Amino acid sequence: MAYDLIVIGSGPGGYVCAIKAAQLGLKVAVVEKNATLGGTCLNIGCIPSKALLHASEVFAEANHSFDTLGVEVTPKLNLKKMMAHKDTTVSSNVNGVAFLFKKNKIDWLKGTGRVLGAGLVSVTGEDGKTEEVATKSIIIATGSDVSGIPGVEVAIDEKVIVSSTGALSFAKVPEHLVVVGGGVIGLELGSVWARLGAKVTVVEYLDTILGGMDGEVAKQFQRLLAKQGFEFKLGSKVTGVKKAKKGAAVTFEPVKGGNAETIDADVVLIATGRKAYTDKLGLAEAGVALDERGRVKTDGHFQTNVAGIYAIGDVIAGPMLAHKAEDEGVAVAEILAGQAGHVNYDVIPSVVYTSPEIASVGKTEEELKKAGIDYKVGKFPFSANARARATLHTDGFVKILADKATDRVLGAHIIGFGAGELIQEASVLMEFGGSSEDLARTCHPHPTMSEAVKEAALATFFKPIHI
Repeated sequence: MAYDLIVIGSGPGGYVCAIKAAQLGLKVAVVEKNATLGGTCLNIGCIPSKALLHASEVFAEANHSFDTLGVEVTPKLNLKKMMAHKDTTVSSNVNGVAFLFKKNKIDWLKGTGRVLGAGLVSVTGEDGKTEEVATKSIIIATGSDVSGIPGVEVAIDEKVIVSSTGALSFAKVPEHLVVVGGGVIGLELGSVWARLGAKVTVVEYLDTILGGMDGEVAKQFQRLLAKQGFEFKLGSKVTGVKKAKKGAAVTFEPVKGGNAETIDADVVLIATGRKAYTDKLGLAEAGVALDERGRVKTDGHFQTNVAGIYAIGDVIAGPMLAHKAEDEGVAVAEILAGQAGHVNYDVIPSVVYTSPEIASVGKTEEELKKAGIDYKVGKFPFSANARARATLHTDGFVKILADKATDRVLGAHIIGFGAGELIQEASVLMEFGGSSEDLARTCHPHPTMSEAVKEAALATFFKPIHI
């Protein structure tokens, strides 16, 4: 059977693209080798980690906040039941995608996909049999894979030395967890196990955690994590991770020079980022060009140098975010259907689902300074917000950055409870080219955490009311 479109990969970018294309009238098939749809995000990434983050946060609140609220309990951890909640959440989501495939008449070609050239894909099933399938267009949406430590050979066994996958399924809480990498994945998963009782040490090459995020936010967040029991070894280059008689040992040395140090741990989590998954897809043989980081090169319409072959998500340049991949999937589906698909890369929010959460959209102060853009800053702390006081969520602040001449909002950064939900207010504003005055003059319900966003906008435009 010939298709209008074959998508290789069923992660957020791939499955959303397939559904949108089917909705627009295209005959679509998706190649997926795993037993379930949804890719890394739904199966071993975004979704299971958020289930554990929420469950562990409730456990921590029961231990530390409930008594203040007049709720007297003695919480007891049932890790097996918590893991069951995670698994149920994953199952519900992947089954939902399978339902949407049936609803939209999308064929699931079970097996490993390979691009044979423009208009032709091979699919090899578990039985080893290979079928060649014709199509008008091909979209590569194979996502990303765990990246190791540059120059260091690490034997990940997903028990003692683990990737993010293994860190989602510990049978017991480790006494000491060493996280190599102070980025989003390492801090989120480190937070889960720290709340459940583990000592967590983060070893990071840079002098700051969350490299690339707003510097002020990163500094305050590090202080908050330290209060939660995290230890940090910043500016440290890992030179070895080896299994020991019990657990593993991590050896590192100062990036700027100095003596090496070794830390013993029950478990070591390697969280040094991800890399585009482009192996074994036949791209070189098909003539598809890759960049210096192994990502698929695309033009402004997501097309590769080979006509009819496109790519989206983690396999192309840009932030490795599920919602970025989804937007690209919708855009390329619209393009293939003759519409004008588009992604605004200046308004892609990012969230760190820790406690408190961190969320940002647009430019950081560091980026604006580097670009020589004159800007103004408005900030408001949650400690001055009535709802935050009532719910014991007073950590953090909202910061808004606007063009000094036009007042157009260029960036927003939030550290605080529910930041991932609050940031979308700024995203919508920025999508329509709004100013801090527009936001400040928009009526917000009282009492809500969102009032801190309004107050930060007031501080940018003129003066806040409640501080």
